[in-house]
Amino acid sequence: MMGRMRPFRTAAWMPIVFTLLPGTLSAGAPESGYRIVKTFPHDISAFTEGLEFRAGFFYESTGEYGSSTLRKVEVETGRVVQRLALSPSVFGEGLTVLNGQIVQLTYRGGLGFVYSQPDFRLQRTFRYEGEGWGLTNDGRTIYMTDGTSEIRCLDPLTLKELRRIQVHDGTAKIPFINELEFVRGEIWANVWRTEKIARISPKDGRVLGWVDLTGILPEADLHRADVMNGIAYDAMGDRLFVTGKYWPKVFEIKVVPKNTSRR
Repeated sequence: MMGRMRPFRTAAWMPIVFTLLPGTLSAGAPESGYRIVKTFPHDISAFTEGLEFRAGFFYESTGEYGSSTLRKVEVETGRVVQRLALSPSVFGEGLTVLNGQIVQLTYRGGLGFVYSQPDFRLQRTFRYEGEGWGLTNDGRTIYMTDGTSEIRCLDPLTLKELRRIQVHDGTAKIPFINELEFVRGEIWANVWRTEKIARISPKDGRVLGWVDLTGILPEADLHRADVMNGIAYDAMGDRLFVTGKYWPKVFEIKVVPKNTSRR
């Protein structure tokens, strides 16, 4: 979501997080840590807005006006094996893959695209109110974020909105819900401009837990990187991947108790 920011762990940047999210990232749900299992290369020119794993490949949506794309990427090498450039007039956002189709959002245009998964051929467009940020699905419902604390539930056939879920940890609403992934019956979400993933109940929006990914990107890479954004899950292999905008790496991680060794 949004244009390029400064790296997210600079001294000048971090106070903004707590100004925008006072107390919301530790309101009560339990917090876990991470362990890096493996590291994969990632195209440093990719302003990652959406990421999903399907049959051995990443499907990735990238943003920025004039350079937004839809991509199919080899996991092991980071090589882009299929690429579609979007019109310079649109800013690519989240994507999800369902029933042989790829659904992709745009940022402020209220315009979405539906492609054929095998050939990236545009099948149709659709409209929605407000901003487009992230997408995922559970096979029956498509979940969409718009930069607020709400998740929209869409009909997968018509892409019409059915209802909304209010994301909350205790009594605290959690704003800036961004890129999404459906993981073991839960919605996992990046929270914009933080290094945390919220694990959300798709039934009522309750935050079930947090995954703190602080420090996952090495200091040497921070000068080139933007915010964390991108979660993908390999359901068959039970593998979880995370990355960010202009990040040179994708990390396969395991969620572990807090303060466990990260590497």
